[in-house]
Amino acid sequence: MRIRVVSDRIGAVEIELFKTHTARAIWGALPIRSTARRWGDEVYFPTPIKLDLEDGVESVNIGDVAYWPPEQCICIFFGPTPMSRGKEIRAYSKVNVFGRVAGDARVFDRVEEGDRILVEPLL
Repeated sequence: MRIRVVSDRIGAVEIELFKTHTARAIWGALPIRSTARRWGDEVYFPTPIKLDLEDGVESVNIGDVAYWPPEQCICIFFGPTPMSRGKEIRAYSKVNVFGRVAGDARVFDRVEEGDRILVEPLL
């Protein structure tokens, strides 16, 4: 399954979903309209989805797409965050990684705080 994240500054970026409960829940809630927030080299945005932690991790990779349960947000990682140590990419707290950006995740560096975000299924 694939979804796409759409924003005026980046166009449409495809995300490959993993076979997880979180990915299925995100898919079932689409489309999602939200507003971008930035935290270092991470774009995140609130969703109406309420999920528990599922195999949560704090250390992630460039291009990982995750769900952050405490704030009900989708997070897209494209570089270090304020919590990173050295070259490690670190989430604020444990997240459910449910997908990966198909292509260069650094395109998300063009997204600014307050930009409108649309997440929709790719059929």
